[in-house]
Amino acid sequence: MALIEVKNVKKQYTSGDDVVEALRGVDISIEAGEFITIMGQSGSGKSTLLSVLGGMNHPTTGEIEMAGVKLYQLPGEKLADFRAQNLGFVFQSFNLISYLTAIENVMLPLAIVKMSTAAKKIAARQALLERVGLGGKLDRLPNQLSGGEQERVAIARAIVNNPHILLADEPTGNLDSKTSDEVMALFRELNDAGQTVVMVTHNPENGAYSDRTVILKDGMVVF
Repeated sequence: MALIEVKNVKKQYTSGDDVVEALRGVDISIEAGEFITIMGQSGSGKSTLLSVLGGMNHPTTGEIEMAGVKLYQLPGEKLADFRAQNLGFVFQSFNLISYLTAIENVMLPLAIVKMSTAAKKIAARQALLERVGLGGKLDRLPNQLSGGEQERVAIARAIVNNPHILLADEPTGNLDSKTSDEVMALFRELNDAGQTVVMVTHNPENGAYSDRTVILKDGMVVF
């Protein structure tokens, strides 16, 4: 059984008398340990699909099943718990807290996860920042880091809880080509270590780092 099953998912938005079909019957299966890129033109539905996968955007119809759990059949609080325990998110805008240091930003998800001692939390976040190449910049604020370094902090924060699935929305969109390659190599490294990655990207070159590319057009999978 696949880790993620997307079954005939549709998402409609209503604006006055108009109905916009962002997703029009999407079916995708993703195995544990896969690295999937989702591509398509602007307005194709790729970011909508990622938000539905992330438990943040209820589909109009259809079903999302993750690790045997029917995501949108969970009540609100349990859905939030499932997200916190199983999903990590990386965004194009980094979404770092400006007045927190790199290590404090990475610490945030641990505040809602049961871990036996503060020492374990500290060790986890330090190890992750070292893993993503920022071991010497633990106490830097976001504005003291380059764009690529901020992205690395965002990635470390996303995986500090050891989520089953890492979701990334245009993670290299604000980076130059050299830094983009470095960040994509980090995603590849994480995937090689067993992390399941689902990434939305507009850059065809990023697809070379993944195992498989899903193409969306007008809210439907075309490849």
